[in-house]
Amino acid sequence: MLVCWNAASLAEFRESRMTHFRCIALSIALAMPSLVAIASGHEELASGPAAPGASEPGASDTATGDPAAQASRCQVWQRELDFARSVASHDRAAFAALVHPRAAFGVSRKPTLGREAIVAEWQGIIDGSALKLEWYPDVVTVGGDGDTAYSSGPALYQDPKTGAYRHGRFGSVWQRDTDGAWRVIFDDGLKPQPADAAAVQAFHNGRRGDCPAG
Repeated sequence: MLVCWNAASLAEFRESRMTHFRCIALSIALAMPSLVAIASGHEELASGPAAPGASEPGASDTATGDPAAQASRCQVWQRELDFARSVASHDRAAFAALVHPRAAFGVSRKPTLGREAIVAEWQGIIDGSALKLEWYPDVVTVGGDGDTAYSSGPALYQDPKTGAYRHGRFGSVWQRDTDGAWRVIFDDGLKPQPADAAAVQAFHNGRRGDCPAG
């Protein structure tokens, strides 16, 4: 992970870290076996979000019907939306509050470790000077322990200088912290690809604020 930044290197940071988010599933497979299947099933979406009208991926990812699991899943769904909103609103404090103190970002290569280092590294994304980044979940699955969850969905990147768009997918692992709040502890994803106007519109059309029933 880069340590010293300029505008170009920070713009490349998010692009380079969004590679092979399968490693997230592999790294915690003992704690959450379902991650491997989810990562494999969504690898085909690397080129962008699903087309409008496609089946809702988040609607069937919790098959147990357990009300507690559904409640936890919707909590993580909302936390992921809050995480994206913290970047959209350039709120450094809100972003930091959603990152686990011992988080690892960019886990498919040499990761950035710890909340303080992650927040510092993301500063150009949080303030929008290096990259405009938007994302939202379309899959959230809670592990059998009830305290670990996997979240994935489309992401949209815009170069603030050229206005050019790219799209890809993210993958995040959330953990219920000692205070009961969910915080992201692992983060990575797939390398973004150029996005045309139709892909950008599909991204926006796919956004939903409510947590789908499990």
